[in-house]
Amino acid sequence: MNVTNNSMERKYQRWIIVLSVSIPLVVAILFGVNLRDLGYDVTPLTFLPPIYAAINGLTAILLISAVVAVRNGKRKLHERLVKVCIGCSAAFLLMYVAYHMTAESTPFGGEGVVRYLYFFILISHILLSIIVIPFVLITFVRGLSGDFVRHRRLARYTFPLWLYVAVSGVVVYLMISPYYT
Repeated sequence: MNVTNNSMERKYQRWIIVLSVSIPLVVAILFGVNLRDLGYDVTPLTFLPPIYAAINGLTAILLISAVVAVRNGKRKLHERLVKVCIGCSAAFLLMYVAYHMTAESTPFGGEGVVRYLYFFILISHILLSIIVIPFVLITFVRGLSGDFVRHRRLARYTFPLWLYVAVSGVVVYLMISPYYT
């Protein structure tokens, strides 16, 4: 790694740490805030879950497309697709928080084995969505800085984690959607 790559990564290291800690904290705090319970007259944004589930599905497709692009030597396309994936993930988070701040949480109504499966997928989705944040940010900065050896090395872990989070988000939605009121 040359000095330029190292200094660029160091330059963004503080932001990576701040975002990796603050995003899950802010989401957790806002998840527990319901504007209606606080007396605000807001319309529940009940139309959002299928939209943010679709965004998760789109993210999964774009992630796979980004890997295919870079394997075919289309580095600029790969970079653009990853940027769109980051944008999709940010849009998902905003919509997810907005939904939960305006609507009541929907309890899962399934029973038996499917209930355990649902909660396994949900909990793994949540935990890995937190863990993947620094992976995505570091991998992204390494790619932008041109440190492709270290970028590729970390992307081997980032890609499957991020893909799992995107796909499991869709699965969680499909499993709970029959219980939306």
